[in-house]
Amino acid sequence: MAVEYGSRLKFIAPFALMALMLTLLPVSAQYGVSSMVLHVYEDGYVRVDLSIVPDNYTSQVEVPLLGEHVENVIVTDEGGNPLDFSEEHGKLVIYTGMSSLVNVSYYTPDLTSKAGIVWTLNVSSEVPFTVVLPQNAVVVDLSDIPEEIAGNSITMPPGNQSISYTITGIGTSPQAPGESEGSPNVYALMAVLLLAGGLVGLTYAFRRKSTGFDREMPTREEFEGKLANLDLNDDEKRALLYLFDRGGKASQAEVREAIGLPKTTAWRMFKRLERKGLVKILKGKKENWVELRF
Repeated sequence: MAVEYGSRLKFIAPFALMALMLTLLPVSAQYGVSSMVLHVYEDGYVRVDLSIVPDNYTSQVEVPLLGEHVENVIVTDEGGNPLDFSEEHGKLVIYTGMSSLVNVSYYTPDLTSKAGIVWTLNVSSEVPFTVVLPQNAVVVDLSDIPEEIAGNSITMPPGNQSISYTITGIGTSPQAPGESEGSPNVYALMAVLLLAGGLVGLTYAFRRKSTGFDREMPTREEFEGKLANLDLNDDEKRALLYLFDRGGKASQAEVREAIGLPKTTAWRMFKRLERKGLVKILKGKKENWVELRF
């Protein structure tokens, strides 16, 4: 009897193990990261844009959040349709359904810190990621050799990475520790120079106010390069390029007709672009207008 019972156990054990693995499969479902882009703002907030590709037959994935405090979480499929998700213990549980691509976007203040005039972005990632710094940022230190640098966009390799930078602008700084009252204040000299340059810049900005850009308009090639670093679908890129060609501002109806989108689809697209901080929707008496914001 003992031999017969042991034989049955040997026969049943593999099936029991297989059943256990199938039970655990949804919990350990995997995905691949298509891209991760971090847009850094002057106030230290960071917008995380993550695109992932769920494995075949996966209906649920768990995506770790990069910050403890997150805001305005948006999860959509490859067509821009919203997906169900929940936030649990520092991660997003996303119900992917039949989606072949999942786009995640959220804001967090937890990735940056400031010491004096120097900001530092700290990120731990298992995949390469791209950081888009503010236009007026000056990099002062990097933890590793970047994989690519294009303007204010830096692609870093996997690992525990940091980027230190300063924001050029008008401001005052307290006296540094150990600095005597009679010694020259470097920050004060910088402020004077920036003030002089800022007055010239303000005059130029007022002359360009009607274009919809707050700074000098880049070339079309430079603008296309910026779009290539963003997680956008073809319709969104075409809409932004159309706005660029129109001087940075156009009516929603004009853009919609130019790229051939139905009214409802275009409305959702403009809302997505506004949430990402790429455009601003201006309400008019008869129709809404769209203005580039980057």
